[in-house]
Amino acid sequence: MDPVNEAAPAAETADGADLGVTLRCWGTRGSIPSPGAHTARYGGNTTCFEVRSGDQRLVFDAGSGIRLMGLDLLQNGGHCHHIFLTHFHWDHIQGFPFFAPLYQPEIDLKIVGPKQRNIDVRSLFAGQMGPIYFPVPFSVVSASMSFGHLNEGSLEVDGATLQTLRVKHPSYVVGYRIEVGGKTICFIPDNELAGDMYDVEEGWRDRLLDFIRGADLLIHDSMYTEEEYPNHVGWGHSTFRQSLRLAEEGEVKRLFFFHHDPERSDQEIDEIVSRVRDEAMARGCNIEMEAAAEGLDYKLEEN
Repeated sequence: MDPVNEAAPAAETADGADLGVTLRCWGTRGSIPSPGAHTARYGGNTTCFEVRSGDQRLVFDAGSGIRLMGLDLLQNGGHCHHIFLTHFHWDHIQGFPFFAPLYQPEIDLKIVGPKQRNIDVRSLFAGQMGPIYFPVPFSVVSASMSFGHLNEGSLEVDGATLQTLRVKHPSYVVGYRIEVGGKTICFIPDNELAGDMYDVEEGWRDRLLDFIRGADLLIHDSMYTEEEYPNHVGWGHSTFRQSLRLAEEGEVKRLFFFHHDPERSDQEIDEIVSRVRDEAMARGCNIEMEAAAEGLDYKLEEN
């Protein structure tokens, strides 16, 4: 099937009005795509997240969800000059070869991500399009492409300020703090908050809290329940309650639970979020919280 000619599904609008900053999750699932009736509402695609301000579209991670994002970009317009990566595990890059704008010569695209030891970003991306893994060679990409490294640091791009912080997950993984249109969004899809087996600096938790402090929205890894976590220590992921505690300590306004377990059904996610929300309300917590859903537009008012 020609990916350029397949219709991208129309997204729903969560809050209705045409406001300053729009967020959309094109993929919310962790580890492996999990399509099917039981995941239709929260989505079965792996990680891809977009921030729009005006006609500029900033894209974070290139899991299987980026395929639909690329179709939408070609059909509905806007400018996408950057894809920012948190890391290079399969569920965060596997959609890249199916990103239709790659095969459009008028597209100018920069890929930015954390360097992995001595392997540069271009080699990491091109490697998955080698003949052992993929039938179409990297050499047929017709878009103009460049590659950059951003481990811990900051970057100004297209009216947005981006900061990165190393987080707790196997390999070198970063989270993003995005400041645009008077709003702050923190995107941390893979992070084991309770893990003590990672090579991070002393005082990391305090640095993380400063990193997310006062955000309008925190999107954070919430793959497990408290009951499941003991069997997954060291796997690089957090629980729903751990994410909520982080959001409370960081004084964020809204929390999206993210990186849904591929075995988790929509009904199970609803039940977990309802339980965590009820517990939080009972102790006076007023943070808005929900599970991130694929294909919804979330609007943030511009200050």
